[in-house]
Amino acid sequence: MKFLPSRFVAACRASVLAALLAPCFAAFAADDPWKPWIEPDFPFFSSALDLRPQSPNTLPWNITPRGIVLNLGHDCWACFDTDLLRVSAVWTGKGVTEDSLAPLSYQNKPLKTVGGQSKLAKPNGKVWLINGIYPGWQVGQKVSLEDVREPQPSPEEPGRGPIPPATGQFKAVHLQGKTAVLEYTIAGAQVLESMTAGEENGALMVERHIRIAPCEQQLTLVVGRTPNDGGKDQAEIVISADPNQPSLLEENGVDLIRVLPHKEAVEWTVTMKDAGVSPLSKPAAAPEPEQPSVDRWPQEVVTKAVLSTSKDAYVVDEIPLPLENPWRRNVRLADIAFFKDGTAAGVTVDGDVWMIRGLGEKLGEVHWKRFTSGLHEPMSVVIRDEQIYVFDRNGIWRLRDTNGDGVADIHELVCNAFPQSAESREFPNSMKLGPDGSFIIAKGGQQASTVSKLNGSVLRVAPDGKRYEILGVGFRQPFAGVNPRTGLVTASDQEGNYVPTTPLYIVKGGEYHGFLTELLPKEKYPAPIADPLTWIPHPVNPSAATQLWLYGAHMGPLNDSLIHVAFNKPELFRVLLNERTPKAQAAVVSVVHDFDIPILNAAVNPADGWVYMTGFQVIGWGTTATRVSGFGRVRYTGATSTVPREVVPMDKGVLLRFDTALDPQKAVDLASYTLESWHYKRTYKYGSPHLKADETPGQDWLTPSSVYLAKDGKGVFVGVPDMKPVQQMRIGWGIAAADGTKMENNAFFTPYELVKFNPSAEGFGDITVDLTPKAAIAQTAAPVSAEEGKRLYQLMGCMACHAIDDTVQPKIGPPWKGLYGKTRQISKGPDVVADDAYIRESILVPSAKTVKGYEKVEAGMPVYSGVLSDSQIQSIILYIKTLK
Repeated sequence: MKFLPSRFVAACRASVLAALLAPCFAAFAADDPWKPWIEPDFPFFSSALDLRPQSPNTLPWNITPRGIVLNLGHDCWACFDTDLLRVSAVWTGKGVTEDSLAPLSYQNKPLKTVGGQSKLAKPNGKVWLINGIYPGWQVGQKVSLEDVREPQPSPEEPGRGPIPPATGQFKAVHLQGKTAVLEYTIAGAQVLESMTAGEENGALMVERHIRIAPCEQQLTLVVGRTPNDGGKDQAEIVISADPNQPSLLEENGVDLIRVLPHKEAVEWTVTMKDAGVSPLSKPAAAPEPEQPSVDRWPQEVVTKAVLSTSKDAYVVDEIPLPLENPWRRNVRLADIAFFKDGTAAGVTVDGDVWMIRGLGEKLGEVHWKRFTSGLHEPMSVVIRDEQIYVFDRNGIWRLRDTNGDGVADIHELVCNAFPQSAESREFPNSMKLGPDGSFIIAKGGQQASTVSKLNGSVLRVAPDGKRYEILGVGFRQPFAGVNPRTGLVTASDQEGNYVPTTPLYIVKGGEYHGFLTELLPKEKYPAPIADPLTWIPHPVNPSAATQLWLYGAHMGPLNDSLIHVAFNKPELFRVLLNERTPKAQAAVVSVVHDFDIPILNAAVNPADGWVYMTGFQVIGWGTTATRVSGFGRVRYTGATSTVPREVVPMDKGVLLRFDTALDPQKAVDLASYTLESWHYKRTYKYGSPHLKADETPGQDWLTPSSVYLAKDGKGVFVGVPDMKPVQQMRIGWGIAAADGTKMENNAFFTPYELVKFNPSAEGFGDITVDLTPKAAIAQTAAPVSAEEGKRLYQLMGCMACHAIDDTVQPKIGPPWKGLYGKTRQISKGPDVVADDAYIRESILVPSAKTVKGYEKVEAGMPVYSGVLSDSQIQSIILYIKTLK
């Protein structure tokens, strides 16, 4: 296939071009570690584009949510709208303004995207051709300069999704050197288009090279109009064409090209240029889609992994990112996916894809090579049938290397059927594969300017991308997981308006999950609201991310289980599904934590069976991780696993099962266990306090009455009088394995229903559970030490409310780090110094001196008088003293 010499030239005499404006992407300076986000030698990048300033009053909301910005050379740019198949604008300058997530935060500066649509990327320069919100191609005799798509609940929202496939559909971007060839269909006919820019006689000339396959219908190409900038030199149209070829006309100030039905392919060029160029100038030759791609990045970057020397069961190996690279390109890895041989594809939020080799059991040198770029803030990648698929704001892409040279030459758009609004926080959060090859995607839900139907949704996209199914709505920022064997879909969400704390759901049947934008009236959310598998206290997991099933893993006792990824405090939780009750419920317990990597995603490598995790943060997002991005591996060493395999709330207490034999003496010591319960209240306000059964702030302390060891030595049953269903329960334990390994942890769960405890069936023999209520008795004293204080910090649940590090996301109680010796501002009373006496009083009588700013939560702190001994309180004080 070849573009023939032009049979027709439509010359649009635009206003004389103004001098280029100063670039928004500052030139590479000494204080910027990376070269500019826009790479000059790549044919395109993707971005939303705000054209409201250049649009007439009749087009007040002219925004392109899904735009491919073509680099035409000569500081000239064109944005192609993949939904409406229109050229949104042509301009000269330096790309787009630095307002969207990726370019705004690219130099690792403390900048966050502004919510809504008040500050979106705009053309950075002089716009001299523009189109409104209407299809760029139209079928039949009539031409409509209106948006023909079904409107969103906010009718001004431009993100309505694509035009009907029968009218037109975007297909692919073909990469050819410094040129991108766009492929799409109109009325079923294939269209190939490329755009180029050049200079002639000192003036700029932009050409659209178009080839249309045979088509039985009349077509109209909407070329565009001059922007509403008050310029006096308006476009002048000159026509030169054979009557049987495409003809140029004008309607309501918009230039159109009519294409008659034709039985053979038609090829022609639209030339848009300054008045200083002859309208019959010969157009530049257009590239062929079949031409081989060019390897822009022939170099490999090698990093060397750092293996952990820890003796724990689950350890973290560090894999440095290729930050020192020939292109001075920032690498903010968002997700990874594995091929069968253990090679990984990694996608960055800046739109790049890297191939990563050397990942496996003998981890050492890791080889990184760039594969492609230009994607629209992608955050997830999957491998299906050894092909790479990426989810970004434009939709789901298949990235193809058709000639085997190691770089992508085709970006094939598999699906953009679902709408993408112009809201800055409708992030393409996650994508997972279903067992049938379908794609499960999760879309961000925060809206600040307009209301759209599918913001905050989880969708199932058919394997061929032609249709989608709504699995769930009403999420704030969901991240999904999929069981690759059963197809069970899970999703996390984040605390927010109407969302009292962090939930973890099974997603099905289009159910509503509680989040409601503040743009809608308060308390007007649909009913019913789906219940989560479990609530997770916000201080424990303030910002939830994706879920991963460990099938095909070599993770010891964790094999085949469900893992939940936490972002704020980077952590992996085991999700213990409770399948004993009709209503689905679960417990979560920490597996490994205290990473310095802001984790969003994780995947099992088939080469070694271990879990690889990655993610990024934008400075200002809430995470305790200090790195902007990172890559690591969680490896099972074979050491004793301390993670329970079952946590079951029952009518007479809580059952805990482990994969290792327990120290029998510590296992049956009542002082080894703590329990508390509380509930939340769903309101239009952000989050919820912890509430006791009597609706006062705080948690109800549950005193165990007995504890029993299973006959196999691997399980305990903790008797608890008057067990009742409740929204949130915590059980903490400080025991040991039979080999002496410490086992200190907490499980958090939502007991909707309580299973009847059958001692014999559960392996405890013929016992009668002692449920005689006991007063809270101080626990057996251990030697006073800071180490004992740290143990109690975990066991007593202090870690849920009091931070011991420099977390960006505050917890609901005052932080312990730097507490000792500091002057405290008290809400009602004089300031005090945090000495031994103050800390002791705060533990025994929390409401005695409430720190300013914590009036609503400190009164709800449990009273530990009679629960902790004097020596234990002293150990906690010693531990706090170490937190300098």
